[in-house]
Amino acid sequence: MYQDKTLVCKDCGAEFVFTAGEQEFYAEKGFQNEPQRCKACRDAKKNAAKPARELFTTTCARCGKEAKVPFQPSNDRPVYCSECYAEMKQQ
Repeated sequence: MYQDKTLVCKDCGAEFVFTAGEQEFYAEKGFQNEPQRCKACRDAKKNAAKPARELFTTTCARCGKEAKVPFQPSNDRPVYCSECYAEMKQQ
């Protein structure tokens, strides 16, 4: 029923494929228009409105390495680097 179509991105001019599966999804959702941007440009446009995430530097309470976390660390709770946190979560 649906066949892959090659479309041209209106932002960067690159060709991209509008797959049969994507066309079926669009039809199920009731979307009338085909996509006008390639995935990279859609993602860039979506992320442009998001503010940059602020990261805070601290020291891991378990191994002592530098850790970057998306919250302001406080002295009342330990903070772990991603490796130590993953190990502790598995246990």
